[in-house]
Amino acid sequence: MKPLLLDLFCGAGGAAVGYHRAGFDVVGVDINPQPDYPFEFHQADAIDYLLGHFARYAAVHASPPCQAHTTLAKGTNNNTGDYPDLIAITRGVLSMIARPYVIENVPSSPLLYPITLCGEMFGLDVIRHRDFESNRLLLQPSHPRHRGRVAGWRHGVKVDGPYLAVYGSGGDKGTIATRQAAMGCEWITSYAALGEAIPPAYTEYVGAQLLTVAAL
Repeated sequence: MKPLLLDLFCGAGGAAVGYHRAGFDVVGVDINPQPDYPFEFHQADAIDYLLGHFARYAAVHASPPCQAHTTLAKGTNNNTGDYPDLIAITRGVLSMIARPYVIENVPSSPLLYPITLCGEMFGLDVIRHRDFESNRLLLQPSHPRHRGRVAGWRHGVKVDGPYLAVYGSGGDKGTIATRQAAMGCEWITSYAALGEAIPPAYTEYVGAQLLTVAAL
């Protein structure tokens, strides 16, 4: 039997597919309906579910909401207080249950000693830097030099480049099909869900390492 991984704040399953490819069976939990999620799914509060069901799982991945930590919220919009900040409470509960865990968020978030992954490391057409904290050792891959800029509109000027901007909805952010291809998330059918997803290549890389220490 494969070890079972709990995917908290799971969204449409970008992280889940990567962990599945690495060798886990995966169960997702999100407070919102996720019709595209490709595995067993429970609509519930992530922390409540974790506290009630952690004994079933060998490892846990959590992607708490990132909006409070984005550079836009901290800078131009200055509205970090409009969004929930669940990283600290998630880490606290994960530390208490004594399972191998990973917390994922944006690079400007307060994760502890994270590794940073980039689409260029995996041959993707997105940059999409994301940080991964763990209570187990995760190795940081080398970070190749970016091949250019993210294509789109910047302050009224059209910018060309090899990467797609898979976030938001304006400024030439691509179609559902181009987002699916750039991220490697062909099963996700929502434009907005693609904008929030993690490329599966990231968690396949992380999951291969986590699999060696997951409680069986």
